[in-house]
Amino acid sequence: MSALKDLMMLLPLALLALQASLCHGACVEVESDTEAEVDKGFKLGCIYCKMRGEVEAEASVEWYFKAKDESDFSPIYSYEYKSSLVIDPRFSDRLDWSGSKDTKDLQDGSIYIRNVTFNDTGTYQCTFYRTLKYNGFDHPTNHTKLILLNVVPKLTRGMASILSEVMMYVSIIGLQLWLVVEMIYCYRKIAAAGEEALRESAAEYLAIASESKDNCADVQAAE
Repeated sequence: MSALKDLMMLLPLALLALQASLCHGACVEVESDTEAEVDKGFKLGCIYCKMRGEVEAEASVEWYFKAKDESDFSPIYSYEYKSSLVIDPRFSDRLDWSGSKDTKDLQDGSIYIRNVTFNDTGTYQCTFYRTLKYNGFDHPTNHTKLILLNVVPKLTRGMASILSEVMMYVSIIGLQLWLVVEMIYCYRKIAAAGEEALRESAAEYLAIASESKDNCADVQAAE
C-alpha cells in the first residue's frame, strides 16, 4: 500500500518534468509556413540554431524579398540586438520583429507581416550573420534560408496538415503513456528487489538467532 502511495506521488512530478522538457527544449529549426491569407497577419519563420549552445555568440539578421515578377532580391529588413530597420517602402509600417528577444545571441530571426497583400507573394531570403566567440578569437559565420510565400484569398487546411497535427498529438500522448509505464515497471522492480533483500535479511537474522539459541543450549548442557 505504501509503495502504491509513493508511486502516485511520483506520477505528477514525472508529467511535469515531461511538460517542462517539451516547453523548454533545445533550439529546433522548424520550417516556416508558406501560405498566407490576404489582409491578415503572417509570420515568416527563420530559425538558425548554433551547433554548440555553450559557445557565446552575437548575430544579426537580414531579410530580402524577390517578387514573383522580379529577378533580383531587394533588402527589406534588418535586425540586430534591440535595433531594427524597415528598408523597403513596400513594407513600411508592416514589418515587426518576431524572433529572439533581449539577447545578442539570435537564433530565431522570424519577422511578422501585417496586412498581407497579393503583392507580398514571392521569395523571401533570411540571412544570419553570426560571430562565434571562442577564447582569444572570433569566428564569423553566415547562413541563408529561402521561403517561397504564396498569398491566397482564403486559407484552407489540407488533409495532410490535419493528419500531421493529429499524429503529433498522438505521438506526445503515446510518449507520456510510455514514460508512465516505464516508471511503474522500474518502480515495481525496485520494490520487488527491496522486498527480496528484506526477506533475505530476515532469514539471515532468524538463522543467527537460532544458532545463538542452540549455542546457549549447548553451554547450559555442558554445565
